[in-house]
Amino acid sequence: MKELKTYPEGTPFTGTIGRTAATSEPAWPMPPKAKDGAPNVLVFLLDDVGFAQLGCFGSDIATPTFDRLAAGGLRYRDFHTTAICSPTRACLLTGRNHHSNGVGIIQEMATGYPGYNGMVPRENGFLSEMLLANGYATFAIGKWHLTLAGEYASGASKARWPLSRGFERYYGFIGGKTSQWSPTLIHDSHYIAPPFTGDESYHLNADLADRAIEYLVDLRTVAPAKPFFMYYCLGAGHAPHQVEKAWIERYRGRFDRGWDAWREEVFARQLKMGIVPPGTKIAPRPPQVRAWDSLSADAQRLYARQMEVYAAFLEQTDHHIGRVIAHLERMGELDNTIIMLTSDNGASAEGGEHGSFNECQFPNRVEASIEDNLRHLDEWGGIRSFTNYAWGWAWAGNTPLRRWKRYLHQGGMSDPLIVHWPKGIRARGEVRGQYAHVVDITPTLLDALGLEPPAVLNGIPQRPLEGVSFAHTFDDGAAPTAKKVQYYEMIGSRALWADGWKAVVEQPQGDFMTEAMLDAQKWELYHVAQDFSESTDLADRHPEKLKELIERWWIEAGKYNVLPLDSRMQLRMGERKPSTVSQGDRHVYYPGMAAQFEYTAVNLKNRSHAIVAEVEIPAGGAAGVLLAHGSWFAGYSLYVKDGRLVYVHNYLGLAEYRVVSTAPVPAGRVRLGFAFTRTGEHCGIGALYFDDRKVGEAEIPRTIPAVIETSGEGLCCGYDSGVPVTPDYVSPFRFTGRIAQVVVTTGPPGAAADADAQLRAAWADH
Repeated sequence: MKELKTYPEGTPFTGTIGRTAATSEPAWPMPPKAKDGAPNVLVFLLDDVGFAQLGCFGSDIATPTFDRLAAGGLRYRDFHTTAICSPTRACLLTGRNHHSNGVGIIQEMATGYPGYNGMVPRENGFLSEMLLANGYATFAIGKWHLTLAGEYASGASKARWPLSRGFERYYGFIGGKTSQWSPTLIHDSHYIAPPFTGDESYHLNADLADRAIEYLVDLRTVAPAKPFFMYYCLGAGHAPHQVEKAWIERYRGRFDRGWDAWREEVFARQLKMGIVPPGTKIAPRPPQVRAWDSLSADAQRLYARQMEVYAAFLEQTDHHIGRVIAHLERMGELDNTIIMLTSDNGASAEGGEHGSFNECQFPNRVEASIEDNLRHLDEWGGIRSFTNYAWGWAWAGNTPLRRWKRYLHQGGMSDPLIVHWPKGIRARGEVRGQYAHVVDITPTLLDALGLEPPAVLNGIPQRPLEGVSFAHTFDDGAAPTAKKVQYYEMIGSRALWADGWKAVVEQPQGDFMTEAMLDAQKWELYHVAQDFSESTDLADRHPEKLKELIERWWIEAGKYNVLPLDSRMQLRMGERKPSTVSQGDRHVYYPGMAAQFEYTAVNLKNRSHAIVAEVEIPAGGAAGVLLAHGSWFAGYSLYVKDGRLVYVHNYLGLAEYRVVSTAPVPAGRVRLGFAFTRTGEHCGIGALYFDDRKVGEAEIPRTIPAVIETSGEGLCCGYDSGVPVTPDYVSPFRFTGRIAQVVVTTGPPGAAADADAQLRAAWADH
């Protein structure tokens, strides 16, 4: 058989064209092909997993898959991230610093400055785009969190979704967190129905592993030799900590000794394993964390159970990643796959002092109590929970380091890194002490693959990579790091590492920073090359070195778009952002629409409003949801059940406030309305209407102050997706009558309004 004549795609045709096919010679444009024998690339990114929480980094949590990869490869003990989610992901995938990518903070807190707008420029190509252009298949699995929150909606721009940034297939969740029992999932570029089963027969970790294996099977069916890049991001161990009871039971009683004892035991193992350098001191207790022995018996029982669930969640995660590793081994491709496994930041203290049964309480600034949490102890980790652990376990999870996620002492941004590539790395089971940063991963992988960073990608000139390769350390544990300097900034906190020295200053998070704050702040100085855990502040002993590093930080800040500094948290989340959604006071929704999320759905919080559904009720009656937003962890729903119109406001899973019509819903065409009149801060009166006739009224003494969504369950018209707002019905509880439209009108934030005026505005035909 005659061999096909080919030529590189995008270059001139190399065949010949005569007047007829008989006098012509065909040639086929061919896409780029990877070099023969090119290794696969598989990056696993855990979430909120601390330096000390993997077995191979000193933990007693069972992580046999991770430990096996470490034993067959390398562990890096001086690897760093940005201290929070989206920025780390942007660095990893581009090889540029987080502010250079415009991702100086998580996407929900994006602001209108170049370093913080959440819009990774095309000049900063993704690793997926680079490898796709070199003949790789590219897959993304799991958490994304690199799309503007205003673009999460199904009808929004897809310019920042995975398939627009070099990935050929995607399956996962696009926001910062989701339920493991009822995730809000995207397949390629469309949402799929949340796979909520109401029991433990579904779990996201299992689903992601299934999908990853499916993608590999599909690839090998048609392209047996084509290398792949898979970017595989877990929800674990970010809240919610959710896992099957059988996994939890393995850890019953295992953490009763508390975080102080656990931390000391882990530290002893770390020293013995060489995970921390000889002579390292364990960092002191932060003032927020109480000594375990000072706690009440109830508090100890609660906190121990929280850690049992987290440990079970992490072991179950390891198990499902192990299924993917086993599949690679069966394919005969494990040895020639470069695997990197790390976390996006240190362990998270966002559960607060007592942890939380409902993680939606944290962004709404509601602090859970021991008593509230104990009422749910038997449900912790189950389908009725959305849990996070107490900050004492985050502190322990970062042993022996200071602080935790979001802060720039080592506990916030030092993470375990495992590198496994038997065909390309001779060393087995060794620990590497070279300094590295997540921005160095892309240049390291390109170096290992023998590829140069592209000068032009998809027709767009590229900015130089800002990370540096550490591939030279794979087979040389004594090789010096190629890194000379790395700046850090997170929510106003700043740090700079240079040649083994580190300057750091922590900024209180919450309100606007002022120039006076900057002038009054006291930086700390550590010689981290000799003081791994930042145990001794040398600022007073080496003022010139500290001054040098501070000045260098400001130079780096100017170079990489770090300014202006902004220490706000929830205030940034509420700041107005670009959107194609109407910013007016009238919103129209239609039945069957895809769910709208927090930044595209109408905002009803702390304002008077009205919801009017124009419906047709058949003679036999109807039932179902008219409009719903949220889940049983927080939200509201207007629906018809048992012939009555019902409104439920679910206040953070702590209380349900209900208004029920005093009369049955009439047949025929009718406008079913709900009006909320604000009477004070986050409280008011709810009333129900048939056309202009009031048919029910009740006080709603507390309403959701800031954030409705926990797992990404958005605003739905004609149904309630995933977990229902109220146990009064089973999702999706689709409306069985006919909905023409649902009109929502709003008053100004924080202002009272007349309920009749709100209804008239909702009924207005314009």
